[in-house]
Amino acid sequence: SSALGSMADGPKDSEDACLAPAQSLWTTDAAGSVRLRIEEACPEEPITVHQMFKASVDKYGKMYALASKKNNKWEKITFLEYYQSSRRAARSFLKLGLERFHGVAILGFNSAEWFFSAIGAIIAGGIMTGIYATSSPEACQYVASDSKANIIVVENQKQLDKILQIHDRLPHLKAIVQYSGCPQQKLSNLYSWAEFMELGLDVSEKELDDIISSQRANQCCVLIYTSGTTGTSKGVMLSHDNITWTAHHASRVGNILPADTMQESLVSYLPLSHIAAQIYDLWTGIQSGGLVYFAQPDALKGSLIRTLQEVRPSSHMGVPRVWEKMMEKIKEGISQCGYVKKKLVTWAMSVSLEVNQKYTQSLVLEKLRAELGFSCCQKFFSGAAPIGSETVQFFLGLNIRLYEAYGMSESTGPHFMSGPKAYKPPSCGKVLPGCRYKMADVDSDGIGEICFWGRNIFMGFLNMEDKTREALDEDWWLRSGDLGRIDEEGFLYITGRIKELIITAGGENIPPVPIEEAVKKELPFISNAMMIGDKRKFLSILLTLKQNNISELSLEAVKCCQQLGSQATKVSDIIGGKDKEVYQAIQEGIDRVNSAATSNAQHIQKWTILRKDFSVSGGELGPTMKLRRHVVLEKYQKEIESLYK
Repeated sequence: SSALGSMADGPKDSEDACLAPAQSLWTTDAAGSVRLRIEEACPEEPITVHQMFKASVDKYGKMYALASKKNNKWEKITFLEYYQSSRRAARSFLKLGLERFHGVAILGFNSAEWFFSAIGAIIAGGIMTGIYATSSPEACQYVASDSKANIIVVENQKQLDKILQIHDRLPHLKAIVQYSGCPQQKLSNLYSWAEFMELGLDVSEKELDDIISSQRANQCCVLIYTSGTTGTSKGVMLSHDNITWTAHHASRVGNILPADTMQESLVSYLPLSHIAAQIYDLWTGIQSGGLVYFAQPDALKGSLIRTLQEVRPSSHMGVPRVWEKMMEKIKEGISQCGYVKKKLVTWAMSVSLEVNQKYTQSLVLEKLRAELGFSCCQKFFSGAAPIGSETVQFFLGLNIRLYEAYGMSESTGPHFMSGPKAYKPPSCGKVLPGCRYKMADVDSDGIGEICFWGRNIFMGFLNMEDKTREALDEDWWLRSGDLGRIDEEGFLYITGRIKELIITAGGENIPPVPIEEAVKKELPFISNAMMIGDKRKFLSILLTLKQNNISELSLEAVKCCQQLGSQATKVSDIIGGKDKEVYQAIQEGIDRVNSAATSNAQHIQKWTILRKDFSVSGGELGPTMKLRRHVVLEKYQKEIESLYK
């Protein structure tokens, strides 16, 4: 399943010994190969994942690479030990019968073993794929079956139980490996990590080396499954060149220094099955020689800050919801300060915001940054979803510039990036060096669909020819599905998603995100806001309140209520029109948003408060906290219909 894609100025892949013969820019076959988009702007020699890793081991072999917390102590291993463990895992995969271009699926929280399994799978000739730790057994079955996984590596009993429920429906599955704790049941082809690492000792180094030397940079090595915010998950096939080229260029734009200049450190905690964390933690870590500390599995439930305080990383990446949670935590801390200290912090933040260009630091802000674990942090990144301007402004007040990256799984992560030399909020920065963009179907306001070209563009969707053809235009550019505009300096501003556009019954096209953001800005006690109005006569909005748990309001929400003259501390104190002050404040906030709207069709006519906030476990948010609109529409159908009765 290939199409012939013409490409200007690119060398014929078959002429190049380091590449497999290929006629096309895309394929949907796991064993297929593609022509690389090599041009004058990106002439670098294509290399495999093994070549990138080996080059780093040669340069940084004795430096620490990975740190894991065992019995309250950080245990570190060097790049050489990391490489040796990955090779050992590769030999064990071969012993278990891993076939060429078949999958090794990894299900669990970030750890050294996750990394060893990932690299081991690739260098043993397989294809590595992560499965989100929050996945249901059915979702695990879909990925394992689609990727023809021969081996599934699970974290613990909880994840193992999911696989045991479905393993008889996985004809390609040969073994399961558990990397944390020992399996509670004895089953044939179920191994503890220690048992697994012993398996490959009788597979010779030469056998592994022969497989490594047969690998080509234009063949598939990684599958990233899109989180399915719009329906069925698709397997994004990434080549060795996609990974190695992007890791090199993304680290340059983000000013991630090579370890022989200054070793960078970071905390790994976001899901590695997502391209953002995988490129940042795993691949850029190897490429630049960084030191990766693994957070605790409950990082996003509260332990992340403790880890950051201990590690004091030099760079940090968060998805917007992580930065928002940090902002809420700081605001709560400030609101509990005494009057003088509160005034001092607010003053320091306002001064910092005004003079941020001059990098003025103050002791007050130093202390706040240290409390977040950022006393040594030089670079802060946000990706995977659009970040609100309020969050960006808030962190600027702490002298923290959030560098936003924009891209997709199909572009191996970033295609546009902000960095020290390309910073202009609320833009997503400039196109990566060596990459190109074009705008399609541009309207009178200069807004069009953003299309991508570069060495980072994916090979295709596994076994999905129709979807692959849909994703690429007639000239083989990747269509992002996002709407945006480019300013005269080349900075990109995202205005919405084509699929998210609300088209009212009157035929008005309305991007929901800016209106939702405006509502949240006006009403600081609102956690999530989702617009309704597709094929409807008017717009309405679903709101959720900031909550500590299912029933209690967060400290920030309680404080906001008190300022309005309300005594509410629980969600049940407010919903159903029980709290006149809060309801009046919401209506006034929405009136203010409506007064700034560009047309009457963009006015919010009705709203309702839902009992529970959106969450990953509730299904309304994806693994990277992206709003899954189709789930919300289904789940709250009754509430939505009542707005239109």
